[in-house]
Amino acid sequence: MLLAVLVMLLLIIDFVRKRRPRNFPPGPQLFPLVGTIVDLRQPLHLEMQKLTARYGNIFSVQFGGLTFVVVSGYQMVREALVHQAEIFADRPHIPLLQEIFRGFGLISSNGHIWRQQRKFVLATLKNTVVSFESKVQEESQYLVEAMEEEKGQPFDPHYKINSAVSNIICSITFGNRFDYHDSNFQELLHLLAETLLLIGSFWGQLYNAFPLIMRWLPGPFRKIFRHWQKLQRFVRGVIAKHKENLDQSDLGDYIDCYLKEIEKDDTNSYFHEENLLCSTLDLFLTGTETTATAIRWALLYMAVYPHIQEKVQLEIDAVIGQCRRPTMEDKEHMPYTSAVLSEVLRMGNIVPLGVPRMSTNDTTLAGFHVPKGTTLMTSLTSIMFDKNVWETPDTFNPEHFLENGQYRRREAFLPFSAGKRACPGEQLARTELFIFFTSLLQKFTFQAPSATVLSFAFTISLTRCPKPFQLCALPRR
Repeated sequence: MLLAVLVMLLLIIDFVRKRRPRNFPPGPQLFPLVGTIVDLRQPLHLEMQKLTARYGNIFSVQFGGLTFVVVSGYQMVREALVHQAEIFADRPHIPLLQEIFRGFGLISSNGHIWRQQRKFVLATLKNTVVSFESKVQEESQYLVEAMEEEKGQPFDPHYKINSAVSNIICSITFGNRFDYHDSNFQELLHLLAETLLLIGSFWGQLYNAFPLIMRWLPGPFRKIFRHWQKLQRFVRGVIAKHKENLDQSDLGDYIDCYLKEIEKDDTNSYFHEENLLCSTLDLFLTGTETTATAIRWALLYMAVYPHIQEKVQLEIDAVIGQCRRPTMEDKEHMPYTSAVLSEVLRMGNIVPLGVPRMSTNDTTLAGFHVPKGTTLMTSLTSIMFDKNVWETPDTFNPEHFLENGQYRRREAFLPFSAGKRACPGEQLARTELFIFFTSLLQKFTFQAPSATVLSFAFTISLTRCPKPFQLCALPRR
């Protein structure tokens, strides 16, 4: 009897806690313990689209102990991320990310730590832009050679592409690349892929909603922490070697530059080895997965739409030819290829709900009160497929980004988000995407294996990525 009374009391307390504050954005009915009930068989961004149709471009949901305000549509997203950029400049305390990064690095840090680390990363990346492009050009040749090894037979391009993109980040952060057949390197990439898949899975969402309970239970999500420990051990080993061989007169990579900052011994600084570890893993994680996913989508779309692939190849032949390596200067003279890549980012919808933000002060959105500490979720899906913006929103159509034969910039195109926490590696990602894509289509024609019908089925990891598929890379004559 006492237990029943205690349970009822806890349910009542939880129900009271889950009541929406006055003038808070509306949303679906909230239930004790679970909060908002959604169909967990469906991807969360599609469930949020259904709620947008019902409640409009701003509403609230709760999942266990997490409360979100969801904003949709270009104007509403821009109001939050751009016009109120200072207010929505923090990251919320998402339990899984908090346990992994402990508030350090770039993804999960806030305040002075984040501003200091971001400024350093942007400055370091900017100083390597010239050599960076040459690194991408060089790596693109390794990727071409890896695909030539398949001799036109069906293969899954996933880990070849991930290896190439990851090698760029490794060159910038570690100072070296890895051979695609290096077993340790491939193990790292598989650990990373499975970790991100688990974070985005039902189990990852369940952990974030009920961390106090899930922390004590068994389940597949336990692999996240085991895999992360292995990734940390690898990076710690790289950092240790850099410390042994550090040459102050020749700081060749990100870790070298960071170690130099640590040695300044500024008591007000957050430059220390834990921040170095987390920011390096941040770069490795986000710098590999997002761009590699975009390239996989690009090759998939080319195989499904051979007439578009042919037009890209004609432009490559006219501007670059068959022998010279593509450069970023070529991009200005290749409007159709640029339009195709933008359409890949739109239709690929790689980060459909953006990365959550948190309000640093009380504010107002669309007349609703948003208290300090509120977590904001931005539906980039609602922008990418807005029928009021795009002429054929559900069709792969490069003409969305063309006008009179020239590339057309679209204001409502935010694949890298916006505001203070927009992707710091946008320029680098665009460079990789253009050079890798044009290098591959310069040398190959991609098509489906015989008797195979390719689909755009996807799975949710850190990104919205295509399910495993096979292609044939046929050498161009």
